Amino acid sequence: MNSTVLTLSERNNIESGSWFSRLSAALRSDILSRALLRRLSDGAMLSCRGEPAEEWVGVAKGAVRVSSVSLSGKQVTLTYVEPGTWFGDISLFDGLPRTHDATAHGDTTLLVVRKPDFKELLSRHTELYEALLRLNCRRLRLMFDAVEDLNTRPLAARLAKQLLLLARSYGVTQGEEIRIGLQLAQEDLAQLLGASRQRVNQELKSFERDGALRVEPTRLVILSKDKLLAIAQR
Repeated sequence: MNSTVLTLSERNNIESGSWFSRLSAALRSDILSRALLRRLSDGAMLSCRGEPAEEWVGVAKGAVRVSSVSLSGKQVTLTYVEPGTWFGDISLFDGLPRTHDATAHGDTTLLVVRKPDFKELLSRHTELYEALLRLNCRRLRLMFDAVEDLNTRPLAARLAKQLLLLARSYGVTQGEEIRIGLQLAQEDLAQLLGASRQRVNQELKSFERDGALRVEPTRLVILSKDKLLAIAQR
């Protein structure tokens, strides 16, 4: 892959990713040389539940919305894959179909490694096995944390924690404020937290009254990380 196809910020997102940046220079170079650039507009489908896995993907810009459809036909968002994150390796390992739908959220830039190249990377770099094992251990820990939070923490604490995570991944500092660059409707936040939109709206209004954040028509602006952190730690 020619490095010039990525913008400077997109390449920085990939190279500074917490997982990717810890790989050896040789492995990073080999991954990038095999990766294909793909740019998707908002709402474009990357993969569908039940499809065979054919690609390993890194997010260079935007976000990938991972979702499923409930028995009642309602679409439920499970997570947003942020820039610098690689995903899709699990189904390439076990050979089973994709477990969820994946769509672009906003204009999104991806690096895509096809299955044959992924397999060759594994054969050429034993380091990649250990790195992916560590990555999946981290995913498992995060999943257990999310399940524990869902069962033990009040909604206000879970919402504050989610907003802090979004600020870390998508925050744009403007003076003393942090504007969350990822555009999320309150329904999207509610799905992430396993709550109703009405309850999330109530908590956001409470955060506003406390001076922790400001709700704008298309964005959330954090006014005080300390206040959100205090709520998250209740």
